[in-house]
Amino acid sequence: MVNVSFDIHFEKRIKKIHDAGLKERLIKQIKRIIDDPNIGKPMKYGRKNTRELYLSPFRLSYYYSEKENCIIFLDFYHKDIQ
Repeated sequence: MVNVSFDIHFEKRIKKIHDAGLKERLIKQIKRIIDDPNIGKPMKYGRKNTRELYLSPFRLSYYYSEKENCIIFLDFYHKDIQ
């Protein structure tokens, strides 16, 4: 079983979402990531060792460590604001 945790910044962003449809899609994607952590696109350069999953028009950023068997959800942001 994978250990899952949420960054404080991530939790604050999620609390601000008022669109029920978007929250539902986000929860589905989080469950998909927990089932298969390698599903997201691996990032390079400054964001190395993190992964992103695209939820039109947003991105869900997370860190996955196979050694520690943990997932940390880092950020949820609009794709134009990187």
